[in-house]
Order: sequence, then C-alpha cells, then structure tokens
Amino acid sequence: MSDIRGFFAPRSGKKRPAQPVETTSPSAKKAKAAVESAAAEDASSASTANEEVVVEDQAARVARNREAALAKLGAADDPVGLIEAMATAHVSWRDALAGETAKPYFARLMAYLRGEYERHTVFPPAKEVLAALEMCPLEGVKVVVLGQDPYHGPGQAHGLAFSVNRGVPLPPSLRNIYKELESDIGVKRPGHGCLAGWAKQGVLLLNTCLTVRSRNANSHANRGWESYTDAIIRAVSRLREGVVFILWGKPAQKKAALINSGKHFLIKSTHPSPLSASRAAKDCPAFLGSRCFSKANQILAEHGEAEIAWSDL
Repeated sequence: MSDIRGFFAPRSGKKRPAQPVETTSPSAKKAKAAVESAAAEDASSASTANEEVVVEDQAARVARNREAALAKLGAADDPVGLIEAMATAHVSWRDALAGETAKPYFARLMAYLRGEYERHTVFPPAKEVLAALEMCPLEGVKVVVLGQDPYHGPGQAHGLAFSVNRGVPLPPSLRNIYKELESDIGVKRPGHGCLAGWAKQGVLLLNTCLTVRSRNANSHANRGWESYTDAIIRAVSRLREGVVFILWGKPAQKKAALINSGKHFLIKSTHPSPLSASRAAKDCPAFLGSRCFSKANQILAEHGEAEIAWSDL
C-alpha cells in the first residue's frame, strides 16, 4: 500500500525513504523501477544544472518524470483505476489529506475497494470517486453539503452527493431538493439532475461514504471512507474561514462535532428524502420550507463572499 500513499504525499524537494511494496508481480517491479529511475534523473539534474536557471525547467521535468513513472506504477498496481482517480484530486486536497494515507485504515480501505471493483459492480466508476474534490478545490470551498452514500442504481452516481448524471431520472431526494429550490428562491426545476454547476462555484457536495455496491445501499459503510471524509471535513474547518455547512438529516448533523462553529456557519434541517422532508425534528426544521439556499447566500453576502448562483446547473 505504500505505493498508494505516494500519490498523496505533499510535493517537496526532500526525498522520502523507500517503502516496501507488497506486490511482487513483474509489472509492479517494472513500475517501481520507473519511479526510482525518474527520481535518479531528477537528483542528477538538480546537482549539475545552474541554480539560477534550473528552477522552472527542473520543476517541469520533475513533474513530467514523476507523472509518467507513477502512471506506470498505477497501471501495474491498480488495474481498476482507483489510484488514478485519487491522483486527479486537486493538489490542495492532496496536500491537506496526505497524512491520512499513512494510517492503517486507509491501506485496509484500498485493499477492500480493489476487491470490490474487481468482483462486483460498484458506483461511482473508479475515475469519479473523488469528483467532488476534483471539481471543488479546497481553497475555493464556500458551502459544504453533506450526503451519506452514493446512489446505488446504474448510471446514477458520479461522485457528487445528491447529483446524478444527465439523462438519468431524478431520485426522490433530488426532486425534493429542486422543489425547495423553487419554493425558496424561485429557481425552476432544470431538465436534469447534474449538480456540477454548484460544485464549480465552490459547493462541496460530499458523501460521507464515497462508494457503494450496485443495488445495495450502505454496502461500503464502516470500511474506512468515514474516516477519510471526516478528515476532509476537518481540513475545511481548519484551513478555511466562513464556510456554510448545510447538514441534512441526523447522520450529517453528527458531523457538526468536526466543525469549528466559531468561524463557520451551520444550517440544519431534516433530510430531503420523502420519508423526512416534510417532518420537523426536535432540534431542526423540516427540509421543505427550511430555505437553506437563501440562508446560505445571505450568510455569504454578509461576509463579503460571492453568492452561489443556485440556478447555474
């Protein structure tokens, strides 16, 4: 699993000590050799080039060599493409979450997911597992909407909580989200269920569990994703200011303990599921009628941030 962790390590001039590789397949050995060769070439360039001219050229060369070598390693060590998906997460997230990959739960999670993707149909596709982080860099997060696990029907999940691919019928929770959007700020229901337009404006649409087996809700719960997504929430709380956290339902509201309420804002309601959308809880209003979208924009405006164009979908 040390090779997986290498994808998430913060970029630094200091070389990390070599770690043992679990696989001994010829393809993995070749890939490892490619990484070592790339590192050797980088070190040689650094020692012989003129210091004043080297910075930009060497940085570009290092990046190219590293990406090429790691791509080979990923292909050998991860045939389903899961490592590649994680490597696409924005660099701000890779740096903020680098420490997580050294923890035992992460190695267990990666081993479990490799088996799941190889033996079962799993959603979303591996290349989209971290789409929420790829579309919404850490430094741009203004709003966080927490979900639970991805939709488990064919073609639905694509890495953004509550969102579905274009052309896919709207799930009941998303229909209620659109219903509240229209009631709250007058946005007519769009002809699709893709929420990527929100993500690109700084809305982190984060499920607390990032994968699921087909037609088996919560099947990947308690395998390690919760620890990883808790780290994402903590990173936002620690490194950002004035973020609006929209917490729908009890599981999401339990995550409030991870958020510094002294510098962030919490909006709570019941979940948009038809089972709870119209029912208030003891400590929060019903989702329908909660006006979460206008409240979020009011908070952002009061603190000098651009509002979310919720109609931009």
